Amino acid sequence: MSANGNPLETNKEELVMENGEQTRSRRSFMPRTDIYEDQEAIFLLSDMPGVRPDSVEITLEKNLLSIHGMVEPHALEGYQLAYAEYEDGDFMRRFRLSSQIDHDKIEAQLKEGVLRLVLPKTRPEQRKINVKAG
Repeated sequence: MSANGNPLETNKEELVMENGEQTRSRRSFMPRTDIYEDQEAIFLLSDMPGVRPDSVEITLEKNLLSIHGMVEPHALEGYQLAYAEYEDGDFMRRFRLSSQIDHDKIEAQLKEGVLRLVLPKTRPEQRKINVKAG
């Protein structure tokens, strides 16, 4: 939280999008992502239509959270494609996390084409300090 008590200002410091590079010849999409925050965690909701849960890879190296999801070609058996607006490709997005995120407790769920990440905040450690009589 910032000095003036506004939790949204820390959002800018806690989560910064990083540009990613692609080495594959497939089309790449940046999933639209909404970011919410409360006292306990930061929540990311990323649109990833057509991505199956087993096609999502989320990695965390140092403070860089990388999301990669692959969309496989859709084909109806026994039919010939006449027209397509839906494109195959990869979804890629990266975020730099602050040290205020508990890396060991991050959770991810993909449901109905939306990837939901829960990034719990760390709790500041409190210690009681004994005072000795002089």
